[in-house]
Amino acid sequence: MSASVLYEAQGPRAKARNVIYTAVFLVSVAVLLWWVYTSLDEKGQLDWSLWSPFFGSEAWTTYFLPGLKNTLLAAALSLVIALPLGAVLGIARLSDHAWVRVPATVVVEFFRAIPVLILMLFCREVYVAYTGVSSDARPLYAVVTGLVLYNASVLAEVVRAGILSLPKGQSEAALAIGLRKNQMMRMVLLPQAVTAMLPAIVSQIVVIVKDTALGGYMLAFPEMLSNATTASSYYGANIIACLTVAALIFIVVNFALTSFASWLEKRLRRGKKSTGVPLAPDGGVDQSGFGAAAN
Repeated sequence: MSASVLYEAQGPRAKARNVIYTAVFLVSVAVLLWWVYTSLDEKGQLDWSLWSPFFGSEAWTTYFLPGLKNTLLAAALSLVIALPLGAVLGIARLSDHAWVRVPATVVVEFFRAIPVLILMLFCREVYVAYTGVSSDARPLYAVVTGLVLYNASVLAEVVRAGILSLPKGQSEAALAIGLRKNQMMRMVLLPQAVTAMLPAIVSQIVVIVKDTALGGYMLAFPEMLSNATTASSYYGANIIACLTVAALIFIVVNFALTSFASWLEKRLRRGKKSTGVPLAPDGGVDQSGFGAAAN
């Protein structure tokens, strides 16, 4: 029996078992889907009258597109603020100075331990009691502030872990050529850690997009899920249809984000594998298509 790099190659019996397991799984999934379909059909949830509003423009222009706009607006504002704030807190946690490291650690651990919904509700009460923010804008402010406080703390840990994952020789080499610690962090460590941090950052962006829905139910923020619920009341209690459409929109948005992140990560990795422009023995550029040698 031949061996592969990671595991021993399967024999005839193992292959037969895997075929049986796959067939059983596919049949189980088909049965489950059929049960869901028949159950919805018996309850009348598949009637055309419940789904027809989503094939016209009114439902989209009145409910779903405005809700999607508010969802993306809150997520974008939260990301723009939370990402640099998280980077600062993450770097501060790596500081050699206790007066910088300890407060940053306390802030990160405190806000990371609190559920984001509690932060949103608390921020709303703060805006009501201590600011002059209008009641119309207050839900957006509360949602964004709660998302920033929580996700900046999470992103701080992502940044710290990404920097600590780099080989220790990178820091030693930077210090050996005379770079100060802030120069080493800015010019050597952070650029290399971006690729390692990117998957976790994108996962957190997806979390931010989904967590905007918490503000819809608790703070009357008109995001997509909240608008979908309103649409279900307007169009005749077709809540399953409305939530299905909202779920599909979330899937499309988050799939687009993860696909873009995967493309960007591959591009960054390819860029790091480049060895630069070959040089000729006399110090000029090699004649292999990169240009003429320097005089």
